[in-house]
Amino acid sequence: MADDASQRLQTARERAEATPLDQFHVADVEHFTTDTLWPWFERLRREDPVHHCAASEYGPYWSVTKFQDIVTVDSDHETFSSSSELGGIVITDGFEPNQSSSFIALDPPVHDAQRRVVMPMFSTGGMAALEPLIRERAGAILDELPVGETFDFVDRVSVELTSQMLATLFDFPFEERRLLPQASDIILARPGEGGAYGSDAERQAALMPYFERFVGLWEARKDKPGGQDLLSLLAGAAATRKEGQPFGYMGNVVLLTVAGSDTTRHSITGALMAFQDYPDAYDRLRADPTLLDSAVPEIIRWQTPVAHMRRTATRDVELGGKPIRKGDRVIMWYVSGNRDAEVIPDPDRFIIDRERPRQHVGFGFGIHRCVGNRLAEMQLKVVWEEILKRFERIEVIGAPRRLNSNFVKGYEALPVRIVA
Repeated sequence: MADDASQRLQTARERAEATPLDQFHVADVEHFTTDTLWPWFERLRREDPVHHCAASEYGPYWSVTKFQDIVTVDSDHETFSSSSELGGIVITDGFEPNQSSSFIALDPPVHDAQRRVVMPMFSTGGMAALEPLIRERAGAILDELPVGETFDFVDRVSVELTSQMLATLFDFPFEERRLLPQASDIILARPGEGGAYGSDAERQAALMPYFERFVGLWEARKDKPGGQDLLSLLAGAAATRKEGQPFGYMGNVVLLTVAGSDTTRHSITGALMAFQDYPDAYDRLRADPTLLDSAVPEIIRWQTPVAHMRRTATRDVELGGKPIRKGDRVIMWYVSGNRDAEVIPDPDRFIIDRERPRQHVGFGFGIHRCVGNRLAEMQLKVVWEEILKRFERIEVIGAPRRLNSNFVKGYEALPVRIVA
């Protein structure tokens, strides 16, 4: 397994070095499904850190690959817009009116008003209230795992833990919790040849049970003040209520479903993949679990579950010496910025006791910095505290099946075995 991965990476490195820069298309999904993206971004950071791809299945786009340039773009929402009316936040154009958008695909002041609605759920008090529940559930999930037998770590641990947490945040029917990560996967699926859905219409049809369930819950809660779950907060606030638009308000529900599912779930799995390559890190954490305080942000940097975010230029501007024109599609590759050696020492190594572990772009910067970043870190810390207590080693025994996406860098399946 390791030899196959090394050979794929070596072949990718040779191709990346031999390919003319004007033919680079780093958004090619195959780079992500085969985990061979790294040499392509290494060369761009070295030779052309703000790179223009003139033609792709997405149209032309700029790639921003270095840490400081990403911070510049992410921190200037006036020049680099997230608005869904201009194309949204992913490399694929998603033009839609603002009233149908989630707050991450809006600019101020509407963005700020909608984001404030959900902030109470992610306050210090909110986190403190959730931690005992997360720990109890994580322990129950781990205690049911088979020892000495092969099982899918993604399904049994990562998906199960995050689906339980999402159901709690939304006060969603617990017995239907798996509908939430399933919906997230469908939302991220790429319709067309080779995908699970032949067309966008097929994908929308597959999402209908999720939409219908939330519409019913929304209608039941919108006139009942006082609810503190995410759905009640959204349904009860003027900024997000969106009267008379039964599917219009779903943008924020979709955002919180995907964000609440994917950041944590893929980082949990990514941590196990890192420990497979760096077993001494796992041994050190078992000996001293306090190292998790720095290991958790390092896991997020290492995995970078959100591989990119897109912005659209609102005016002509120069970035990294390149002339970006009004209307251009600008892609911030967080996955590349988190391997920038000019800012992060020895970035290609997984180091659980980094001196500045939170120096990464995994959560973004500026007004769109991940609203649930503390919840994601807390869940990661708790689940790995509980794993370290129980298991001397969890072995990865087969190649992972990676998500067919260049937006979320994640896993669909990972065969493992707990050492008896």
